[in-house]
Amino acid sequence: MRKLRDYDAELRALESKTRDLRAKRIQQLGELVTACGAGDMDAETLAGILLEGAGNSDKAIREGWRRRGAAFFQGSGTQGNAHRGSGKVARGSAAAAGAALQDPAEQGAP
Repeated sequence: MRKLRDYDAELRALESKTRDLRAKRIQQLGELVTACGAGDMDAETLAGILLEGAGNSDKAIREGWRRRGAAFFQGSGTQGNAHRGSGKVARGSAAAAGAALQDPAEQGAP
């Protein structure tokens, strides 16, 4: 005889897992905002920046953002502004990521 499945229990477990994953995603996004140095911005400014980015469909600009984000997560770059309060450049900081992707002409190279 086949074993009966409790579909309601399975559904509750999936809903619980979905809630946990959403909460984790929200926490990660908050940590990302802080790590990028945008944690001090007011909510309206941050929302405006995100809306501008989400509404931009220029592939070249989006690719530049993607590369800059990849560099941020890889922690590359040796230049940048000092991390607020610590006096050190944070490995993987947004400033370091931006410096790693700057054009040599923008950095003052001959």
